[in-house]
Amino acid sequence: MRTLSKSKLLAYRQCPKRVWLEVHQPELRQDSPESQQRFAAGHRVGAVAQRVYDPEGQGTLIDPKVIGYDEAFRLTQAHLASRQPLFEAAFQANGAFAMADVLLPDGDAWRMVEIKSATSVKDYHRDDVAVQAYVAKAAGVPISRVALGHIDSTWVYAGDDRYDGLFVEADLTDEARARESEVAAWVQDAQRIVAEPSASEVRTGRHCREPYECGFFAHCRSREPVPMHPAEWLPHPTKPLSHLIDVEGVTEMVQIPDEVLTERQRRVRDCTLSGEPFFDQEGARAALASHGLPAYFLDFETISHVVPVWKGFRPNQIAAFQFSVHRVGEDGAITNEGFLDLSGGDPSEACAAALVATCGSNGPVYVYNQAFEKRVLKELAERVPTHAEGLMRIHDRVVDLLPVARDHYYHPSQQGSWSIKVVLPAVFPELRYEDLDGVKDGGMAMAAYLEATDPKTTDERRAAIAAELTRYCALDTWATVKLWAFFLGRELQE
Repeated sequence: MRTLSKSKLLAYRQCPKRVWLEVHQPELRQDSPESQQRFAAGHRVGAVAQRVYDPEGQGTLIDPKVIGYDEAFRLTQAHLASRQPLFEAAFQANGAFAMADVLLPDGDAWRMVEIKSATSVKDYHRDDVAVQAYVAKAAGVPISRVALGHIDSTWVYAGDDRYDGLFVEADLTDEARARESEVAAWVQDAQRIVAEPSASEVRTGRHCREPYECGFFAHCRSREPVPMHPAEWLPHPTKPLSHLIDVEGVTEMVQIPDEVLTERQRRVRDCTLSGEPFFDQEGARAALASHGLPAYFLDFETISHVVPVWKGFRPNQIAAFQFSVHRVGEDGAITNEGFLDLSGGDPSEACAAALVATCGSNGPVYVYNQAFEKRVLKELAERVPTHAEGLMRIHDRVVDLLPVARDHYYHPSQQGSWSIKVVLPAVFPELRYEDLDGVKDGGMAMAAYLEATDPKTTDERRAAIAAELTRYCALDTWATVKLWAFFLGRELQE
């Protein structure tokens, strides 16, 4: 019988095929950049938790990745007698093993805290804690209380590496104890599944994305028949549509009854089946007719830290480290200005000053998906009160091109998406984000920022990253210019 880790038991909870693949074919897993960033954030949060829960530095970190799991199990048992905080304490029993993020002495027993980078308790966190408590108890460790420690989203970093108060604990002791037999059944069933000679066939569906995106999705999807016109391309599925796709297994658009579809979904279906784009130019032109020149086109690149690194920031609060602005003057002349801060310090004040100076005092400020840009502007105004008035004037001038695209244009190549990264090459095939060197999307931009601000990064590499970010952000605003002109039927002075 194998000894299954907590992560594999949670994989079983998501999908029985996934746990089999995790054990027998882990090389097939392809973790997305978002997943990798989540893992990195989790490590950062865990490191800070050790300082919060052991301010005197008396505790012991047990790292099985360094010393091996057998040694980790042995050291855990040896250090239990020390009555000092333990981090990543490792236990195994009944065919399962787990590592406790935080183990604190509590009389003759121990208080266990599982640390998460989320800002609230999720259902899958409860499964996580239940497994931890079950394995620890089965291994003979007396557990007095079990809690889940998550990030307090309202907490503000005071600076100087002071993180007291960052975590909020939810006591899950009673719930975890009540689920012991349930967890034992999970272990037994997971053991049965991984003992099979091959993985069971499980059709891809919503479970591949919930609670986390599964790294085996591409592998599993590649083994399924490829729909000619995938039903999952239908945007913003209603409950009836989701039921047909996720529960009844409908894969083709043509199998979806008309009465289930919204007007926009029918448009996507009809364009996909015919291969012909839809363009209501008169409607698009009318939507933009009230906005004159000069016109500004704005895009931000931002970074957020689960654990704040700059004084005055909340967990996950975004900070704009870059912007690009294209301007179309009253004479039609086009200019581009930008801002980029890779110093590693708080970029807020310099960004705010540059943006107010760049965007002038009048004229529409076009963006693509205003919810994001308006949020950045509001938070920047809060951070930099000296420029708050100017920033909020920019905020009030924002005009969103996304609903114009969504209501008046669709190309079959969009596959149900109105992301600017799919709309732009649909309208202008010569302009493709894939053709950029280096940074090609927002996730890569954040990763590039983190690399550039790492003290170990060379000046040469930092300069290369700066060039990549500049090209990427400028393409975002140039794309907005091109789509604006396309919707208006306007020629540009390129």
